[in-house]
Amino acid sequence: MTTTDPDTRLPIAPLDTIQYEALVREELAVDLGSAGDITTNAIVGADVTARARVVARQDGRVCGLGPALCAFFLLGPVRHKPVVSDGANVTAGATIVELQGAARVLLSGERTALNLLGHLSGIATLTRAVVETVAEVSQARVVCTRKTTPGLRALEKYAVRVGGASNHRFGLHDAVLVKDNHRAIAGGVRPAVEAARATLGHLVTLEVEVDTLEQLDEALGVGADVVLLDNMPVADLARAVAMTRGRAITEASGGITPETIREVAATGVDVISIGWITHSAPALDMGLDVSVSD
Repeated sequence: MTTTDPDTRLPIAPLDTIQYEALVREELAVDLGSAGDITTNAIVGADVTARARVVARQDGRVCGLGPALCAFFLLGPVRHKPVVSDGANVTAGATIVELQGAARVLLSGERTALNLLGHLSGIATLTRAVVETVAEVSQARVVCTRKTTPGLRALEKYAVRVGGASNHRFGLHDAVLVKDNHRAIAGGVRPAVEAARATLGHLVTLEVEVDTLEQLDEALGVGADVVLLDNMPVADLARAVAMTRGRAITEASGGITPETIREVAATGVDVISIGWITHSAPALDMGLDVSVSD
């Protein structure tokens, strides 16, 4: 059965072309090298036109149509008719988008397009599963981290949003996170937080990573906006939530697995941050089925 679920399309603004065009150009340049697609150019005439369908080979959530289509558009004019949009849930065999253009363009852009679409759809699919698991036991928000593929952060964080989760800070520039090494250099939680507070604008959030309930108590005492409860056993997480209630946002992070995330969510934490939804998500298998135009 090859169905799509249009009701699950999410109200998420698509990425602007400027956010991925340079990346797509670079990927095409790597693939085409100095001689171009020597196989296609030897076999397929420049005047041959073709139709193609991008097809899901697995069930999952679609993400990355913009960058995928960009891989074709940069090589030549291509007519396209999307059948679904980012955020749609599809079953194996479903058509994602229909294409028509020069056969050389479709074949030469195929791998770059499918790599991007499959990778981002894989992240969205895994994220969706995690969000649904957490929602069964709590209202905790699932967020990703900065553990992203070099060059793909904007795309991967977009895929997380399409999967129904949220983003943690985008980079080092948009929020303060006092980590263990900051504490070590500053001499503890209090001096690190006080030094950070002295330079922050009033709109910048300050988060403190803590490993123990004693550090948590200190972070709350100096007015942390968010406390990151790092690698805490579930029992300590529950105690930390009880200690923090109403004084700061609680975030569980570190050592959380697909097997333990439900238990972590049940502690009552506000946020669960996990890196593996970006760095370890398996790609969703996608294919390009081509036929010669009449």
